[in-house]
Amino acid sequence: MILRTSRLVLRPWRPTDRITFAALNTDPEVARDLGGPLSRAQSDAKLDRYIAAFEQHGFSRWAIEDARGLVMGYAGLMPAPADHPLGPHVEIGWRLARAAWGLGYATEAARAALDDAFQRLGLAEVLSYTASDNLRSQAVMARLGLRRDLSRDFSGIYGGVPWRGMVWSAAAPDASLSAREETIR
Repeated sequence: MILRTSRLVLRPWRPTDRITFAALNTDPEVARDLGGPLSRAQSDAKLDRYIAAFEQHGFSRWAIEDARGLVMGYAGLMPAPADHPLGPHVEIGWRLARAAWGLGYATEAARAALDDAFQRLGLAEVLSYTASDNLRSQAVMARLGLRRDLSRDFSGIYGGVPWRGMVWSAAAPDASLSAREETIR
């Protein structure tokens, strides 16, 4: 399964991507939003979760490749853990290497993943969240047409650091209110 845009290829992660994935997760600026850089073991565990999610659910965070085949980061969906403060839901997120910032890749890749969520997967709603100081992600959310949902803001601990999440939501173009409610139960 591969998603293509005019400039990007989104593909499932491979075990051979560990070094590239670890490099992304050790950059302090890239990893600033959720507790800072990951150790190699933490990065490998995260990649294993992405690979397992794709095998189990048919979706995950996609590896983003440019026209040269270089992995620039990721964008895509993940099911929320069972103990998430918002309960069961699917979340869209992205993370790109600094060299790929400001070029529209996050929006382009996330749009492809969101379209896949509604068209292939038939989801009625997808959530996204970020910290109040992560203006780059908020700008991507706005460009994607996600709606700010103050009633769902939540707090949690990530990487041992308290974090407050601002929630945004996207509904399938033809989803009824009852279908959206059912998706998050």
